[in-house]
Amino acid sequence: MAKKSVWSVIKYQRAKVPPVTTANLAGQTVVVVGANTGIGFEAAKHFAQMNPGKLILACRNEEKGKAAVARIQEATGFKGAELRLLDLGKFSSVSAFADAFKDEPRLDILVMNAGIGPFTRKVTADGWEETLQVNDLSTSLVSILLTPKLVETAKTHGTHPRIVVVSSDMHHWSKIEDKILNDPSGPFEVLNSDPNRMRYRYMESKLLNIFFTRSLASLLSSTPVIVDSVNPGYCYSDMRRDLTGVAAKFHYYAEKLLAWTAEEGSRQLVWAALGGSGDVDRLRGAYISTMAPEDPADFIAGEGGKKRQDILWADLVRVLSRIDGRVPGIVDQFTSSH
Repeated sequence: MAKKSVWSVIKYQRAKVPPVTTANLAGQTVVVVGANTGIGFEAAKHFAQMNPGKLILACRNEEKGKAAVARIQEATGFKGAELRLLDLGKFSSVSAFADAFKDEPRLDILVMNAGIGPFTRKVTADGWEETLQVNDLSTSLVSILLTPKLVETAKTHGTHPRIVVVSSDMHHWSKIEDKILNDPSGPFEVLNSDPNRMRYRYMESKLLNIFFTRSLASLLSSTPVIVDSVNPGYCYSDMRRDLTGVAAKFHYYAEKLLAWTAEEGSRQLVWAALGGSGDVDRLRGAYISTMAPEDPADFIAGEGGKKRQDILWADLVRVLSRIDGRVPGIVDQFTSSH
């Protein structure tokens, strides 16, 4: 498995970030999940300056979400931003969020940005380790449930809607052992039940994000919808606010030396949603870094990576199908269209 060297990461973080990509989004509907703070908020603010028909901030906390809508309007003058509540820690919230899109005329850009990175294990009311549920299962479920609306939008308007899944270069330092992939109970169940994986669960979740992106892109290969994943870089982040001890000190100095601002990191998300328009097909399933497709870790690529991808996809569909009965029908619909 190829890993990026420490030097390559430092070099990447010290490079000047290119300016934000822009486009005319007139009439289009943009959804940014996890938009009340950090790179999600900054990406939403960039989209607001491109005149979208509607900008939806999908947030867990109503008070913080409303404040974000107000801040965007104040900063940009855009009045078409609205809050939709979405708690990725609750599958019922995910299903309700998708239900609300039935009457929406279109969906052009879906940015799946929300994520958490705790070091302590917490199990949700749904019975899943919180990071695995928020970063992977619910992120995947939102994307799959909204896929028909994106495909419908593409056909109606002759466009290439996009799903952007925020991953990380940290996936280079993660892998999932064969004994887990081949366990008869399924890899997601095994990952969920192992309390000793928390120290690298965040990296693992970002690895799973890329596998999912490549699988969904393959499923939608005969449609105009583009699915890609993106590395926003190492940015100042509220995600590390609860760190203590050595970890807190490490990130304090690392941020001082290397971190981009949230606004700089958000430019990567915007590029993944709008960039590469000259040849969008090369972005199908792509891993975006520095505003261009980049090879992911060797663990993901090649014949071995494809086998792992297929195992994880089959198990993910199995798990999500138990959570929301619409999933198998959506997957079958686009599988049969190949």
